[in-house]
Amino acid sequence: MKVQLFITCLGENFYSNALKDMVRVLERLGVQCEFPEGQTCCGQPFYNGGLQSQTLGLARNWLRAFGQTDGYIVAPSGSCAEFARHHYPEMFPPGTPEHAQAKETAARTFEFSEFLTHVLKVTDVGARFPHTVTYHASCHTLRSIGLRDEPKQLLRAVRDLELVALNEEETCCGFGGVFSVIYPEVSRAMMEAKVKNIEASGAEYVAVGEPGCLMNIAGGLTKVNARVQPIHLIEILASEGAR
Repeated sequence: MKVQLFITCLGENFYSNALKDMVRVLERLGVQCEFPEGQTCCGQPFYNGGLQSQTLGLARNWLRAFGQTDGYIVAPSGSCAEFARHHYPEMFPPGTPEHAQAKETAARTFEFSEFLTHVLKVTDVGARFPHTVTYHASCHTLRSIGLRDEPKQLLRAVRDLELVALNEEETCCGFGGVFSVIYPEVSRAMMEAKVKNIEASGAEYVAVGEPGCLMNIAGGLTKVNARVQPIHLIEILASEGAR
């Protein structure tokens, strides 16, 4: 099986280790990984900021990069995968080449944990992570893609990992992309509440499957000098021993 890596802006700039680990896990499962070099931002920040006409150029570029490829398109972000899958087909008029290409690529675009559990039908990826872990459910992954238990199924299958409950697991961490910039006070209050719940879980690590949420939560934990360490879900799934 072949996949095209949709690495996303935050992934490329801030979480290169998670991207390498994504390849490591996929290759461990016998999947061939390819990287369309022409990819840039999918345009979601412009779109969410109300600049929808400016999004079209970025969307066209993304479609040029991925539209000529074959195989599944896999991203380490539910937010970016959801945007390409659900919004691109709505951005171009039916009957246009862009609309047809958007529908075609949408049908093969998946968030990472979704790809593992729904396409490969795998929950045990051969990982070992001897730590207590709690899980934050990111909004787009949960509400837009509909992944509630899948990431936790993957975590439960990790050897020596103890998954502990997080109070208000499904409550937003306050990032929301441009939301955190436009409404910083509201975003900060949401983030602080999330951090308190993470600390109260008693876990050593908080696993997050969304780079934006991971960045926001990491900042909140650092601010209060918390002992809990933030980590991308992919990094746990790639782990083969103690940290």
